[in-house]
Amino acid sequence: MPSAFVPARRLLLSGLGAGVLALAGCQTPSTPPSVPPKPPTPPRPPRIGLALGGGAARGFAHIGVIQVLEEHGIRPDLVVGTSAGSLVAALYASGKNGTELASLARSMDESALTDWAFPGRGLLRGEALARYVHTQTGGRLIEQMPMPLGIVATDAGNGNPVMFRRGDTGTAVRASSAVPAVFQPVRIGSREYVDGGLVSPVPVRYAREMGADLVIAVDISSPPDPNSIGDAFHLLMQTFSIMGRSINRWELKDADIVIRPALVGVSSSDFSARMKALQFGREAAQAQLGTLKARIAALTR
Repeated sequence: MPSAFVPARRLLLSGLGAGVLALAGCQTPSTPPSVPPKPPTPPRPPRIGLALGGGAARGFAHIGVIQVLEEHGIRPDLVVGTSAGSLVAALYASGKNGTELASLARSMDESALTDWAFPGRGLLRGEALARYVHTQTGGRLIEQMPMPLGIVATDAGNGNPVMFRRGDTGTAVRASSAVPAVFQPVRIGSREYVDGGLVSPVPVRYAREMGADLVIAVDISSPPDPNSIGDAFHLLMQTFSIMGRSINRWELKDADIVIRPALVGVSSSDFSARMKALQFGREAAQAQLGTLKARIAALTR
């Protein structure tokens, strides 16, 4: 190309470039698509755990507590029980509501749970109790329950607490309820287990372990009674009361709400007073409703 045309070519290209830039500058800048505002995250209520303590026939009070919670729209997310509390916990976790539990309590035949084993390592074998649980829960294993369930027992060999989260529900309840000298110890695998109340009368820490943000503890333990040490059985029960009170002082400190039914005149062996115990449970739960609702509101986020 002749050298005379080079400056002209450069000038033309420069002009074209300037024109393109000018046209680009005249274009309307594109508006990014509008993004709808993210809806606010609804508040999450706390995960509620229900810890049901041991107390033999006084355990019917647990049903009254459950009834009141349901009537006020408070539905626990998990339940864990010791001894008598393990029986109610298993039935509740299987899907039975407060009304159904009360109906069971009303119609319960104590003799159906009694299978004498004397002489032996306990007065009762406990197999009848396991069968009753199996029937009432539809044969579900612990891990198959609609509501997460924990059952606390004591390893008779080393004294350690054990929480069953898997396996046969009836056998676990039987182990948790195996009061020494009253029920025979229960063998599961290679270990023997006895009453969970020896190590955890009200299993608050296990409700925490299962993931509860808020723990409702129901304490139905009997206070020591100086007039109930006349024979070997009542002396044994008195020993458990003394021991349980000592452990409860430590464990109940970690509960958000402690419900203590005033079970006046209802002994651990008085199954004839079961509806009376249920009513005491209702009254104690109603007395704590205001505090409980405030705690739930404070932990909702």
